[in-house]
Amino acid sequence: MSAAQSGVLLEHYLKQLKLPTMLREYAKLAALCQAERVDYQTFLLRLSEREVHDRELRAADRRLKAAKFPVPKTLDTFKFTAQPSINQELVRELMRGEYIDRRENVLLIGNSGTGKTHLASGLAFTACQQGRRVRFFTATGLVTQLLEKREERQLERFGKQLERQHLIVLDELGYVPFSKTGAELLFEVVSRAYERTSLIVTTNLPFEAWTDVMGNERLTGALLDRLTHRIHILEANGESYRLSESKRRLKKSSSSRGTTKRKQEELTSAPGRN
Repeated sequence: MSAAQSGVLLEHYLKQLKLPTMLREYAKLAALCQAERVDYQTFLLRLSEREVHDRELRAADRRLKAAKFPVPKTLDTFKFTAQPSINQELVRELMRGEYIDRRENVLLIGNSGTGKTHLASGLAFTACQQGRRVRFFTATGLVTQLLEKREERQLERFGKQLERQHLIVLDELGYVPFSKTGAELLFEVVSRAYERTSLIVTTNLPFEAWTDVMGNERLTGALLDRLTHRIHILEANGESYRLSESKRRLKKSSSSRGTTKRKQEELTSAPGRN
């Protein structure tokens, strides 16, 4: 068999085996290994390493797309100095992802603008990088989808899709109250996730005010019972980061305008100017 025929067959088999990186890299790497006079085993090892590395990158990219983050954020960009009330040591511990292995939940509670969504996104992003399946929802967005799936008779199928996740994020619980049906469907998600799937929930409400959102005291109690059985709580009690940033920009802008005005007055009052 000629070298050309061998090359055609090799490429055919690599396509059949779905090894795109090997298909793309084998010729260049073979030439490099020949120049370095390395053995066949080393050549195969290097080629396999590239395939595995690229496959991991593609899988990570698929997980990030499937998570449906509104804006992907990482924890290394979070400014803990702006929110000193947050337990940074606990955040670092959660980054290891062991709470997901133990099917534990995380609750981030605090005022609007204190970084809860950023922290939730960062922890979920880290979980994706660790090979875990993640889905991100706003609480109202999830309830809306649940109601739609119910109308389409796809609710059970959607529920099974959620059960396959390692981590589900429910962001902004408490901003909009739910209908009776919506609250019941959300409870069903939390109930099915109990001791199967970890949840990260962000909220601006203390526990005693959750009834205002769920609309039913017994349902709220049952939901909290499941959610808080195994939970880590992060409290963000500082000032809104967005508000403080707006104040800083306004102060800087005001100071800049004041400096410009003083310079204009000095030029106007300088000797020789009318």
